[in-house]
Amino acid sequence: MTAPKYDYDLFVIGAGSGGVRAARVSAAHGARVAVAEEYRVGGTCVIRGCVPKKLLIYGAHFAEDLADARRFGWNVPDCDFEWPVLRDNVLEEVDRINAAYTATLENHGVEIIAERAVITGPNSVKLAGGREVTAKIILVATGATPSVPDCPGHEHGITSNEAFHLDAVPKRILIAGAGYIANEFAGIFHQLGAHVILINRTDVILRGYDESIRDRLLQISMMKGIEFRFHAAFEGISKEKNGCLTVSMSNHEPVTVDAVMFATGRDPNTKGLGLDSAGVETDDKGAIKVDEDNRSTCPSIYAVGDVTNRVQLTPVAIREGQAFADTIFGNKPTRVDYDCIPSAVFSHPPMAGVGMTESQAKNKLGSCKVYTSDFRPMKNVLAGRNERALYKMVCDSETGKVLGLHMIGPDAPEILQAAAVAVKAGLTKDAFDQTVALHPSMAEELVLMR
Repeated sequence: MTAPKYDYDLFVIGAGSGGVRAARVSAAHGARVAVAEEYRVGGTCVIRGCVPKKLLIYGAHFAEDLADARRFGWNVPDCDFEWPVLRDNVLEEVDRINAAYTATLENHGVEIIAERAVITGPNSVKLAGGREVTAKIILVATGATPSVPDCPGHEHGITSNEAFHLDAVPKRILIAGAGYIANEFAGIFHQLGAHVILINRTDVILRGYDESIRDRLLQISMMKGIEFRFHAAFEGISKEKNGCLTVSMSNHEPVTVDAVMFATGRDPNTKGLGLDSAGVETDDKGAIKVDEDNRSTCPSIYAVGDVTNRVQLTPVAIREGQAFADTIFGNKPTRVDYDCIPSAVFSHPPMAGVGMTESQAKNKLGSCKVYTSDFRPMKNVLAGRNERALYKMVCDSETGKVLGLHMIGPDAPEILQAAAVAVKAGLTKDAFDQTVALHPSMAEELVLMR
């Protein structure tokens, strides 16, 4: 019997959501698999992203819930908040999930190598310890990393990575950016008692989301006391003797804060990865160029997840990892369908959307029918919280087919997940209208839109 030509059938670089799924499923299909991870198994989502952030959001929401409880008859005293307790409990949960991911890989016979790996050719990888290994197929799943602006003093700022490890909640924080990470952390820090200033180079927040929904978030955020400064680009950050940071920016007066957080996008993790050695092409942002089957310009090297900069969402990376494993090792050719992917912003209140926005539908079809429901949730009414939810349905003028659904309000992401099934299935406004309302609920507004 001849010895195998390669050390492994599959070598995965990066043990985040996409890499773990690809490694686990490929091993289940019978492949000999190794995965190299230089930090911790779980990747951005589990270790320093969606999971710990959502737990912080739950923690922050108690600020409003405790205040509202008094209107519902609960004699809630003025409560103190202890950041270290929340921080440490969240990090403990991250450790638990990290261990679970590690166990899953090991149970499937995947070899975990806790070292940085660099590609040295179409079928070879060099590990940080000096060992070189070969593989029939290499999968790059190295994700992305927060980008930091190149202004003087940028080293004084933090990114979302460090936000989970702070010693204390800053009294004043300046957050740069206007995407989902910036708006989510603005909500978290505001609820936990910080004065938040959000600055952005343009005057558009949450580009890509429906205009009416993001305008509503802007109104509510400003009403709560979050400060927005638009057309503001960094000019420099200087550290004062007392440890405070003074930020100078274009078109606005300088501001002094206790912390600066960059949430200005994410760059694909391809620096120093040795892609050139195998002829793997990247785009101008450093993302690996791939075809519909996740294959790069080198036939033996594939890539999934944020490193390809297609759709930077955990469930998408997981689907890509699954499709890769089924196609290459499972004899089940599969491609990911990128149409109608639901997404959410866990702001305060949260927003969620699926399908086309109103302007996208008008640009593509020339016209569309829009139905809305603008209401004050029942709980907010009794709590005396003057905060309105907004639901919006974008439909094809001719057929009535629902092209997009967008909402902001309590539990919007939980409500949208189920409704996204209807949009994906191509249902019409009439199908929603024929469904009896579930009363009293916020979700019933979906079938009552006019």
